[in-house]
Amino acid sequence: MTKYGSFPGARPRRLRTTPAMRRMVAETRLHPADFILPAFVREGVSEPVPIAAMPGVVQHTRDSLKKAALEAVEAGISGIMLFGVPEESKKDALGTAGTDPDGILQVALRDVRAEVGDELLVMSDLCLDEFTDHGHCGVLDADGRVDNDATLERYAEMAQVQADAGAHVVGPSGMMDGQIGVIRDALDQIGREDVAVLAYTAKYSSAFYGPFREAVGSSLQGDRKTYQQDPANLRESLRELALDLEEGADMVMVKPAGPYLDILARVADAVDVPVAAYQISGEYSMVEAAAEKGWIDRDRAIMETLTGIKRAGARNILTYWAVEAAQKLG
Repeated sequence: MTKYGSFPGARPRRLRTTPAMRRMVAETRLHPADFILPAFVREGVSEPVPIAAMPGVVQHTRDSLKKAALEAVEAGISGIMLFGVPEESKKDALGTAGTDPDGILQVALRDVRAEVGDELLVMSDLCLDEFTDHGHCGVLDADGRVDNDATLERYAEMAQVQADAGAHVVGPSGMMDGQIGVIRDALDQIGREDVAVLAYTAKYSSAFYGPFREAVGSSLQGDRKTYQQDPANLRESLRELALDLEEGADMVMVKPAGPYLDILARVADAVDVPVAAYQISGEYSMVEAAAEKGWIDRDRAIMETLTGIKRAGARNILTYWAVEAAQKLG
C-alpha cells in the first residue's frame, strides 16, 4: 500500500509479468493458416528474377514457382495467389494473353495445381493490367477511358479460363462495377459452381503499390483513380461491400491493409463471410528498407504488422512474408 491509500487497486501489469503470462492472455493469435502468399511467375525466364524494390521477392520461373508452392504447403499456409508476367511482346490493348489458355498465368495455374492438388488453395488474380499494353485494368474506349461493361466481358472469359486451368479461387481486382455478379454467372455457366470468388471489395488508389508495378512489369501510364477508391472515403467501401455480397462474393478483401485498418474493422464487423486483407508491396518494402538500415527490428516489425491486421478483423492475410511468418510460428 502506498501513502496514497489502496491505489493502485487494479494492477493490469500483473498480466504482463512473464512471457507465459502474456501468451496466456493474448487476445489475438496468428496461425500459419491465416496466410496467403502472393507470387509472381514470369514468362520466358530461366532463373528467378529478383525484384529490386522488394528484397527477398522474385519473379518466378515455372519450376521455381512449383518449389515455392511446395514450401507453402510445408509451412501450413492456406493459399497462394498467382500473378502472371507475360513477355512484353504479348501485351496488347485487350490483354488477350490473360485469356489465352496457354498464357503464362493459366500455364502456371495448371503447374501449381498439378504439384499441390488440394493441399493448398490455388488462387488467381483476375485482372487485365498485367496483360495490357496500356497497363490499365480494363478495356479502353475511343477516348482512352476504361470501359466498364466491355471490361466485364473480358473478366467473364478470364474467370472461365482460370477455372479451367485449376484455380480454386479467383480474385477480381479490377474494381469494375458489377464484376462479381458477371464472374459468378460466367463460372456457373460452365459448371464451376465450386470455384470461389474473393472480392477485392475495398481497393484503394494507393501510393503503396509502387513496388508491385515493378513486380508485374506494369506498362501503366497515368493512374487508376477513376476505378480504384479514393483514400478519403469509408462509406463508399460499405456500399461496395453490400454490392459484392449481393452479387455473390464468397469472401471479401480490403487492400491495402496497414493504412486502412479502420476500413478493415468496419467491414469485418458488418459481414458474416470471411474477410481478407492484402499487406501490399509498399508495406513490405518499407519494413525491409528500414530494417536494412538498422532502424527497426525486422522480425518484430513483421509480426507486429501482421498481428495488427488480424486484430482489426482479417481472417486471412495476403503477405509476402506468408511462408516466413508461418515458419516462425512453428
